[in-house]
Amino acid sequence: MMRPLLLAGTALLAIHTPASAEGPTVDAPVAPTAAAEPVQADRGGEIVVTAPFQQSEADVLSGTSIMSGEELQRALRPTIGETLARLPGVSATSFGPNASRPVLRGFQGERIRVLTDGIGSIDVSNTSVDHAVAINPLIAERVEVLRGPSALLFGSSAVGGVVNVIDTRIPRSVPEAGYRVAGNLTYGSAANERSGGAAGDVAVGEGFVVHADGSYLKTNDLKIGGYALSQQQRAASLATAALPPQAVEPGEDAIDFAGNAAIRGRLPNTASETWNVGVGAALIRDGGNIGISYSRYDSLYGVPIRYATEQGQEQEAPRIDLKQDRVDLRAEVDTGGGFLDRIRLRAAMANYTHSELDPSGAVGTTFKNQGLEGRLEFVQANHGGWLGASGVQVFNRRFDVEGDEAFLPRNETSQVGLFTLQQYSMGAFRAEAGARYETTSVDARTVVGDDRFARGGRDFRAVSGSLGASYEIAPNIRIGLNGSRTERAPSAEELFANGPHAGTQSYELGNPNFRLEKSWGLEATLHAHRENWSFDAAAYYNWFSNYIFDNQVDPVACETAAAPSGRTVDLPCFQYAQADARYYGLEAQGNVRLAKLAGYKINADLLGDWVHARIVDQGPVPRIPPMRLLGGLEAQGDRLTARAEVEHSFEQDRVTQFETPTGGFTLVNASLALKPFGASNQTTLTLSANNIFDVNARRHVSFLKDFAPLSGRDLRATLSFHL
Repeated sequence: MMRPLLLAGTALLAIHTPASAEGPTVDAPVAPTAAAEPVQADRGGEIVVTAPFQQSEADVLSGTSIMSGEELQRALRPTIGETLARLPGVSATSFGPNASRPVLRGFQGERIRVLTDGIGSIDVSNTSVDHAVAINPLIAERVEVLRGPSALLFGSSAVGGVVNVIDTRIPRSVPEAGYRVAGNLTYGSAANERSGGAAGDVAVGEGFVVHADGSYLKTNDLKIGGYALSQQQRAASLATAALPPQAVEPGEDAIDFAGNAAIRGRLPNTASETWNVGVGAALIRDGGNIGISYSRYDSLYGVPIRYATEQGQEQEAPRIDLKQDRVDLRAEVDTGGGFLDRIRLRAAMANYTHSELDPSGAVGTTFKNQGLEGRLEFVQANHGGWLGASGVQVFNRRFDVEGDEAFLPRNETSQVGLFTLQQYSMGAFRAEAGARYETTSVDARTVVGDDRFARGGRDFRAVSGSLGASYEIAPNIRIGLNGSRTERAPSAEELFANGPHAGTQSYELGNPNFRLEKSWGLEATLHAHRENWSFDAAAYYNWFSNYIFDNQVDPVACETAAAPSGRTVDLPCFQYAQADARYYGLEAQGNVRLAKLAGYKINADLLGDWVHARIVDQGPVPRIPPMRLLGGLEAQGDRLTARAEVEHSFEQDRVTQFETPTGGFTLVNASLALKPFGASNQTTLTLSANNIFDVNARRHVSFLKDFAPLSGRDLRATLSFHL
């Protein structure tokens, strides 16, 4: 399938790029982590490029967030989840320092999409929280987060939102000087983190640009601000240690329960080593461009231990050896006007594998994923205030888990989606409508003679749509209301899982009879962007039917459900179920310029988010983030920017029967960004102190929050440059 896409892109470019073109497009250099101008109080001018037609951040009807330049450099962490965790409406799964995926409005896993330049990460990070996202923040130019109905353009699994990491691996412009080089070096004290990355483009002929990049990251075990185990788990472990020792079978090691309770200061089994390289090339003309890239992602990282606290429990210290080879294609043709403005093609294919290793290095379970995703978009020209985009998206995944602890059969998912987004503007009024029709086929290709898993497949047809409008009630102040109806097909994991998973220390059990998950949603927005202040807010409500969630069940009931597999259930059992659910919440972010003093702009900012989610007639949805507030004070100068911020996460006591409450915490951070060679030079040194008071903080959304707290005090230094 990849070959026809490549040929189609080349043909499009050949047809619409005349031989007598005046020359290639030449833009200002763009660096993966180049320092941008300091963020002003007015952010309404930032352009959102994830949407099919570019709009300013203030004009997008649903909630959006953009992170780039100095802001991205200050927030940069080894995982995309931790990098984005301070944005409104965003949390992170925090399964240790190496596997942290974004959580948007309380949604995670199959309900959000993590993209690279508009195409999925093509890994297995959506399958389990211990699986890292195969996207490297170190080479990101910018990151955009879309929430609300517009995210459905990227698939029905984006009901919670989309995270789009935009890099420079396929060049978009010809360097002005014939070349450009950008890079960064970082040291972080909490994990003795040493990382660096560099990217370069060179023009080698008229409109032809080649690219190369590479990055390396190495960390030790993570420093934490107190005990590894929560107070409740420490008490349970100490109580077990006081009991008479249990008989130990030959060859079985006795667990030191008192030793587990005493672990503090460092989080064992969390060291990592990751490298990533890529090459690309693009032909850039006035009438269009086409480019291709290849990348290799290689990571070996430890997964925090879920410590045993009671007799009969087991504990493992797995490591994950992850590798991905990926090829990307991007093409765009300017049609020269008329009904269409441009045609875009974006595609990628990847071969992914990771092995879960025991402490001796022996392979326990291996995950293999071969994936392909492509999008063809037809972007309409603006005619009297009417513009839009329509297209087709294809997706194919062949997924296999091998080993004694395989919890899924070999399976294949194929998906085709047709979509459109139309917008009409008339003065202060703007209306937007979107629709998506999607067919999904999920097949369990169980090996003959393997009775552990169900056989057969399921076919689904999903229809989703959205309708919204906004009105500019005053200059640069706009209110909006969006409504949406979405349908999502169950994933292979939700349908066919039946087995133990060492990484999460759980037995997972799906249901092959699941129906489409359906929801209605409403979202009200306010975007106000003026010269010295700005404010963005969103309130949302989602009604779900056939909502799919994981629920811990009694081992006896799990044994009965898992009986066809012939397996013994000796881990906590989580079985997927369907029921009605309700999600609603608020998120807001504002900033104001307080004064100008001695050449510095003094700005204050505050963000807050809150989400409430429940299963109808059952209780709270598991792992929902609590209310949070984050405020900052910033002095912005031409060469120096100083910032201090305080983040408070409130207690989360709305929990399911298998969760424990999570206490609130307050983190204090400070940073300095200095341009040592002058304001016009794009070299920046960023010094930051995070969690200054070494607080032992835990995120409620984490499966391991009772065993793996967040980082303790972390002093960081990052040098970024652009030539």
